[in-house]
Amino acid sequence: MTTSDGEVPPTTGDAPAGSPLAVGIGVRPGTEAERIVRAVRAVVGDTTIVCLATLDRRAIEPGVLAAAATLRVAVVAFTAEQLAEVDVRHRSDHTSAAVGTPSVAEAAALLAGHGELVCGRTIVDGIVIAAATVSPRS
Repeated sequence: MTTSDGEVPPTTGDAPAGSPLAVGIGVRPGTEAERIVRAVRAVVGDTTIVCLATLDRRAIEPGVLAAAATLRVAVVAFTAEQLAEVDVRHRSDHTSAAVGTPSVAEAAALLAGHGELVCGRTIVDGIVIAAATVSPRS
């Protein structure tokens, strides 16, 4: 498991104990649910997850929907425009050209969680995972 800059990702131990997480995911079309679930669990372990957040056109993918059902969480979708407005640690020109936003996982996690990023862009088996704490909206 590596981050986009080759560093070991922060563990979810950086989150306040018992804090639920919003998990942002970036996947290619056709990604299987089992791969998504394995990638999420590799990054956040058994930490409570409240949602999988992603780009709107990926949120309707069968693999994403099945992964959310397996994890017993909702899927939260954001447009490329919404994601592009979020200030993130890692920006990708490739992702921007492909889907219209320089970040999917980090931006989606931050938008869905309304908290702090506790795990930045981490790639597991070709799936991009990020996690943010969940805070009540102000």
